[in-house]
Amino acid sequence: MTRYPKGMAAMGAGLACALAALSAAPSSLAQETAQPISAPVAAGPRANGFSETVAAVVNDDIVSTYDLAQRMRLLIATSGIQPTQENLAEFQHEALVSLVDERLQFQELHRVEKEQKMEIVADDSEVNEEIDGMAQQNNMSRDQFLGYLASRGIGPETLKQQLRAQISWARWIRGRYGSRLRIGEDQIAATQARLAAESAKPQYNIGEVLIDASRVGGMDQAMKGAQQLVTQMQQGAPFPAVARQFSALPTAANGGDAGWVTEGDMPREVQAVVEQMRPGQLSQPIQVKDGVYILYLKEKRAGGASTMVSLKQVAIALPQTASADDEAAAKAKLVALKPQLKGCTNLEAIAGKTEGVVAGDLGEAELGDLAPQFRDAAEKLKVGEISDPVRTTAGLHLVAVCARRSGGQGQADKQQIEQRLYSQQLSMIARRYMRDLRNSATIETR
Repeated sequence: MTRYPKGMAAMGAGLACALAALSAAPSSLAQETAQPISAPVAAGPRANGFSETVAAVVNDDIVSTYDLAQRMRLLIATSGIQPTQENLAEFQHEALVSLVDERLQFQELHRVEKEQKMEIVADDSEVNEEIDGMAQQNNMSRDQFLGYLASRGIGPETLKQQLRAQISWARWIRGRYGSRLRIGEDQIAATQARLAAESAKPQYNIGEVLIDASRVGGMDQAMKGAQQLVTQMQQGAPFPAVARQFSALPTAANGGDAGWVTEGDMPREVQAVVEQMRPGQLSQPIQVKDGVYILYLKEKRAGGASTMVSLKQVAIALPQTASADDEAAAKAKLVALKPQLKGCTNLEAIAGKTEGVVAGDLGEAELGDLAPQFRDAAEKLKVGEISDPVRTTAGLHLVAVCARRSGGQGQADKQQIEQRLYSQQLSMIARRYMRDLRNSATIETR
């Protein structure tokens, strides 16, 4: 599982809250995780009263059912997903895949260390530094944080082993390939040209998760796992926590945050879906060549040729059937109120003191998408100015322009483009490296 160490402290930001999900887990979680795995080899009993058996053998390295149960508990805690009888099998599968990958990574790292006489595997001080960062995010000391995990049945070595693997593997990938990667000026220029050509097209601020099909055992398994994650996120599991634990993309370290993207930044299958989504919406699983995407659309904005305005309003509800006298009285009330309003700063406070008047934030919208009456008013107003009363089918309104900008602002600069291309290429190399290790390994699950 490819992760980048700088994102590990961020993974702990919501951990204290997410750990509460463990209280809903079956009390015999460790025993239950062992039930689907039949193996003739038994190890000594653990302190919690069940006997260890072999869950998998990775080039002669054993993954025990105790390791598997512990990793499942950690996954549940750090993803915020509520454990149920239905999704325990999916947690077991993901935990086992993660442990197998880690065994392969450590085997490769130890091989390189021996051949090249160099130290790559992270030491305790580096691991503890990451744990300190996670604890700080939860307003705890390291001992308090590990004690909290222990109270949820998670041993400290479970977290330390995961962190050690992630730190070490990221260091090795960057050390071996990072210095060789060169993002050429032609690549940056080509990306800048594409972004400029697409600046008039809609742009999307998205969160992304990619379930790598080759990692989890094929496209069917990837689709099944993605559907489980979507269901859990619809029920309240936080998208960033899920992305950090399950996504194969470099954005996993940032909770899946991909920032603002255009259609050229996404696979065609993903683009077709995101065009139909509304801000705040989570997608269903989207199958692509290498796996399955899940998207969360945070914001959507029009291209650079458009104008975006942020509006507030003061309004008096008035049906279309209102008498001329009622309409005149409402208009007079708004005209008298307008001089008291200082742009958008005190609009709600002043309106709240006037009987029959309501105020509200209309948010940001493209000028061309506004109702004709609001558009006509907003086109003429400067930022901070307030319109004369505007009549709509709902009533009479004073419209205030709080901000105005060109659509498509905030495009990535040269340095940001270079970093994005670098991360994408390094992530592709890391995924291919792991794929080769799996293909050449002898892996037996029981």
